[in-house]
Amino acid sequence: MNTIHGQTDKRWTPQTVPIVDAHHHLWDLAAGHYPWLQDEYDAEHFFLGPYQGFCCDFMPPDYLRQSRHFPVVGTVHIEAERDRSEQLDETAWLQRIHEKYGFPNAVIAYADFGASDIEARLEQQSAFPLVRGIRCKPATLSAPGLPEKPLVGGMRDARWLQGLSLLEKHGWSWDLRVPVWHLAEAAEVARQFPGIPIALNHSGLPWDRSKEGLAIWRKRLERLADNPNVMIKLSEFGIRDADWNPVEVQDIVRQAIAIFGASRCMFGSNFPVSSVKVDYDTLLETFMAALAHLPHGDIEAVMASNATRFYRIPT
Repeated sequence: MNTIHGQTDKRWTPQTVPIVDAHHHLWDLAAGHYPWLQDEYDAEHFFLGPYQGFCCDFMPPDYLRQSRHFPVVGTVHIEAERDRSEQLDETAWLQRIHEKYGFPNAVIAYADFGASDIEARLEQQSAFPLVRGIRCKPATLSAPGLPEKPLVGGMRDARWLQGLSLLEKHGWSWDLRVPVWHLAEAAEVARQFPGIPIALNHSGLPWDRSKEGLAIWRKRLERLADNPNVMIKLSEFGIRDADWNPVEVQDIVRQAIAIFGASRCMFGSNFPVSSVKVDYDTLLETFMAALAHLPHGDIEAVMASNATRFYRIPT
């Protein structure tokens, strides 16, 4: 088995499966400007709490070191909120990183769906062979509720939706990141654009771990799952003011798989962001425990082949 490390670790037995990490980030703070990491540090509002631990370079050797015990055969890089004036620079940099290290193997770039020149921006991104889609986070509310009128840049903004619709022309997917209270809106958008593959990031962010909170999360996730063009990333289970809880995470993973089915779920590490709450080894151990009840083929689908298919990664 060829991995991005050059070898595998024997500890990944007896259920050895290849891994495609469908969600991670890289950054070189000397090569680009990342406002949230360099000059707008805001631990008070960051969903995981203090994050100074990863406000430093995170390069391919760092990712390889974190994941060294596991047979990672491919990865998907998700735009890392580099300065929006450098959105093409980020993609070009990732293309060079791929040429040097052999990964990432697909890139989800950034473009503002609400921009007046969105069509030109997508054309520019299409010049890079690794681009498979776009992540443009819609405007959202900071707490549950519905605004009296559509939010500018939100999922009911006609101009923003027009920009989103252009992904179908390129055959690209949309990486969707919204909190639980916007999942119903997301389901409406998915129905409106059945030709656009959608990857829900971070399992829909089930931050409320109470019995009632998880019941709401499941109900809204089910509405989104009714749309066959939507897949879910089993990623980022950390929550603010709480330690990593493997039993709780395993239960959420199993519930998400029960709703979407193993053929529509993808593993993502969200490293280095997830490192605020968990190390790579513990994350993978939690996942394998969560998937242990599944047939080997389903485990392989969740951990590798679904992401390979969705992001069209050469094998």
